[in-house]
Amino acid sequence: MVKLMQKNVGGMDRKARLVVGPILLLVGLAAVVGAIPLGTVGAIAALVVGAILAVTGAVQRCPLNALLGVDTCPIDG
Repeated sequence: MVKLMQKNVGGMDRKARLVVGPILLLVGLAAVVGAIPLGTVGAIAALVVGAILAVTGAVQRCPLNALLGVDTCPIDG
């Protein structure tokens, strides 16, 4: 059985999520206000992906990693 609540995001994976996530959120917000010409779909995609990366990096849990059996967290918890 897959444990979805076990920490499975750590190390460089977590750091990358915590950097790229907020950047994508800012890009998405800039696209929504018209500062960057991404269009509606691009803005929504940047916002959604950015939010997912930021949240999974912050809580150190990723359901997709759990389903795929990927664990980059050095300490289980």
